[in-house]
Amino acid sequence: MPDSEREAELLDAERTLQAAQRAGDVAALDQLLVDELIAIGPDGRSYRKEDDLTAHRDRTSVIEELVEEELDLLVVGSTGVTFFLGRVAGVFDGVPMSARLRYTRTWVHDDPHGWRVLAAHISPV
Repeated sequence: MPDSEREAELLDAERTLQAAQRAGDVAALDQLLVDELIAIGPDGRSYRKEDDLTAHRDRTSVIEELVEEELDLLVVGSTGVTFFLGRVAGVFDGVPMSARLRYTRTWVHDDPHGWRVLAAHISPV
């Protein structure tokens, strides 16, 4: 459970991100990801924000199931980290996929935008 208002806001941002991923909501994802985003996918490849948005927009990345099993977070000043563990299933680059994944996301907070993802690392568990 969050200990502070800033932690509660980060928890809400993480859950909003998960909902946007499930819905393929490109506009919401655009708001939740910084332009400089770098994410390392479960395949070990590096992805940028535009890669993620394009995959959702073109429906080459479709998340059919995203079930949170655990979620921890850490906030220090205007930096936060979320540690998600859960089951993810869908179609990625035309290939069906189902896996238990760990997402580690680094978030930054500023007043005009709130919490946004700066970096992410996704690993199969």
